[in-house]
Amino acid sequence: MTGAPVWCGRCGEAAAEGDHGACARALELEPPRYCVACRRRMKVQVTPGGWSATCVEHGVSETSTWGR
Repeated sequence: MTGAPVWCGRCGEAAAEGDHGACARALELEPPRYCVACRRRMKVQVTPGGWSATCVEHGVSETSTWGR
């Protein structure tokens, strides 16, 4: 996906509306729950080494805690 997010990855609300400072801080520590492109709820898997979040439309995004 390219461009600015349309939806908040944590609360699922419109990214351009409201204050999402708390959401941004929370997303530093936890995986997103909503796809930022289509607002679909994502399947999230958390492991000791990181997490992966899968949107049925836009695929997988993931991160690793290894090497931090």
